[in-house]
Amino acid sequence: MYLIGDQPPYVDQLRQALQAIPARLVSGVAPSRQPLQLSPAALLQDWMRNDEVYLIQRGPLRVVLDQRALFQLGEGDLIGLGRTLDLPTLNYESEADVRVLPYDRETFLAAATATPVQRDALLRYMLGQQSLLAQALIRLKPPVTQPATGFRRYAAGEVIIRQGDSAEHVFVITEGHAEAWVDGCKVGEVCQDEIVGALAVFTHTPRTASVIAKTVCTVLVIPQDQFVSLMETTPRIAHSLIENMARHIDTLNKEVTRLRGAQERPSSGN
Repeated sequence: MYLIGDQPPYVDQLRQALQAIPARLVSGVAPSRQPLQLSPAALLQDWMRNDEVYLIQRGPLRVVLDQRALFQLGEGDLIGLGRTLDLPTLNYESEADVRVLPYDRETFLAAATATPVQRDALLRYMLGQQSLLAQALIRLKPPVTQPATGFRRYAAGEVIIRQGDSAEHVFVITEGHAEAWVDGCKVGEVCQDEIVGALAVFTHTPRTASVIAKTVCTVLVIPQDQFVSLMETTPRIAHSLIENMARHIDTLNKEVTRLRGAQERPSSGN
């Protein structure tokens, strides 16, 4: 996916990272029918089915909303994953000869969620694509109405999530390193590609920890409703995410217990 016009370097880095994921996800999966061959000015949606996803094998596709170009898709991009989400209706216009491979949606999802590694990759891809789409939509809106979504940059020491705040977004660290703090005590590390803030969104409770950038961080910001919709329409991914959160919670609980024990333990000099 290429956004129209100039874009920050970190957006291009994210795009390149996402570009490599679909080929891994469809590895070993046979197309559901013959490849779609599109001539210039053809519309992919004329051939699309609700039960399929599509991998661009060759050629560019321009994505248009209300007769305005949002971005361009190219070789390796996946189309159709978000068709069950509450997203705007997009048109896919070929700008040259395009070859697209169709895959049965359920067969693809079964393969793409067969292992934890695959599930994590699929989740990162879907969240990343959703954020790139949000970034493209933002460019169509006047500055005063731009939503708090897409990408944010945090300097070292800045607070990404503050303990006790309400949960309106889920965050993905796409670049950099952060730390998790509870009641002023450091309880964990947050590394690149980790998803943070999902627990409070799921449970409708205030943030249980603060997340503070340790280095300069680039963060994807996913609105609560979009994230919940993604989880509801792709339960396999939700299951994987819940497993990951459970592991993180267990690790954090052990660290908090250790820190509290150290604070309560009398010093050897007393």
